[in-house]
Amino acid sequence: MRFCTLSGVTLTALFFCASISSLAADDGGGLGPEFTKILRDSVKMDGATRALHNALAGNDAKKLAMSRAIVQGHNDVFNHKIKTKGVTDQKASGRCWLFAGLNIMRPAVIDKYKLDNFEFSLTHLAFWDKLEKANFFLETVIDMRGRDPFDRELDYFRKDPITDGGWWRYAVALIEKYGVVPKGVMPETYSSGNTKVMNQVLATKLRVDAVQLRRMAAEKKSVQELRKAKRKMLREVYRMLVMNYGLTPEEFTYRYVNKDKKVSEAKKYTPQSFYKEWVGVDLSQYVNICNDPTHPYGKQYRMRRVRNVVGSPEVYYVNAPIEVLKSMVAKSVIDGQPTVFSADAMKDMDRDRGIMQVGLFDYSAIYGVDLTLSKADRLKTRDGAANHAMVFIGLDIQDDKPVKWLVENSWGKKRGKNGLWTMYDKWFDEHVYSIIIKKAYVPNDVLKAFQDEPVELPPWSPMNSFFQ
Repeated sequence: MRFCTLSGVTLTALFFCASISSLAADDGGGLGPEFTKILRDSVKMDGATRALHNALAGNDAKKLAMSRAIVQGHNDVFNHKIKTKGVTDQKASGRCWLFAGLNIMRPAVIDKYKLDNFEFSLTHLAFWDKLEKANFFLETVIDMRGRDPFDRELDYFRKDPITDGGWWRYAVALIEKYGVVPKGVMPETYSSGNTKVMNQVLATKLRVDAVQLRRMAAEKKSVQELRKAKRKMLREVYRMLVMNYGLTPEEFTYRYVNKDKKVSEAKKYTPQSFYKEWVGVDLSQYVNICNDPTHPYGKQYRMRRVRNVVGSPEVYYVNAPIEVLKSMVAKSVIDGQPTVFSADAMKDMDRDRGIMQVGLFDYSAIYGVDLTLSKADRLKTRDGAANHAMVFIGLDIQDDKPVKWLVENSWGKKRGKNGLWTMYDKWFDEHVYSIIIKKAYVPNDVLKAFQDEPVELPPWSPMNSFFQ
């Protein structure tokens, strides 16, 4: 290969020498050879280091880091427990918020109709959630049609236009608009439980539509013309959803067998009438209380444009200390009322034994480094997030203080202990971020904050990691 030359020296050689000089000087913050030598000399492959290297290179670090002391001291005894039947399974999907929201209603339905078990159709609500999110995204594109293509807020929604994730407010909006149906009326499909490919295709489809809408806007088309084009796009999205989920029922006939083997009379329902008769829960009686140490307590916060249904309220919550959240949950559980919560499911959870305890995996001891972050700093640095929703169904109190909490998950019976988990109180402190609780268990001073003008947060607020 030929190179241009300068006085008999190749330009490549000159560039190489200049690069070495720059690295050696290390004035720009780079890693020069002198410092890399210091790094190399700082680690000696002695017996202890070699043993750790061999262990980590050939094994799962999580298994090596597990605290045997915590495992040996674990027990799953609870002196307050809500009776539940059956464990749900969201499979390979991000529908935990829907499962958790409906799981707090299942015990009352099972008890009311004396059933051995009962499940709602998550496919029914997930179908409408996808369509509503598609409409919300395209409407957002229309609303932001004049913004720079790299505008941060526009780019935020364009990055993940149709995720599985959501909030309690999303479930409320869907149930109020579309009702609920039993699982047997609209059962799971492969796509409903394995959403990755479907979501990728739908996201690309919506980005194609977004490009078309922005092109029309650049051509000075009116909002009415843009929305006419949007409706055609949504017809295509609807057809794609039907192919993955099936058609949602407008009306259905339902009968059931109770635990005494008595068969009910067949009855016709709409999804809305089924919810009214079988569930009948006033969803307005539930409020969202969060523990976000990055913002002042005692105030209401609202996340801009965080919703799934156009026209429904954005996600809002009152921020409170963690002890206030625990007090409310304890009252609810002791009263026999399950409570939805969101937490960081990536931290200190043993999915085989169903243990949730701070320090369960001691990586600091293995690597010899300090990995301590406060809850606030975890949020600020994106090391912590409310990324999974579950349900509190039990509590163990000793000396008038909560020691551990019983959790119903939606990962099937093979995870945890037959689908249930033991959360130790310290884990609650560090990794629980929000609860959905009936107003009856909320102190008056916390309820009053919902009457105040909310502080607006951007959609990329750390507390909205749950949506992602």
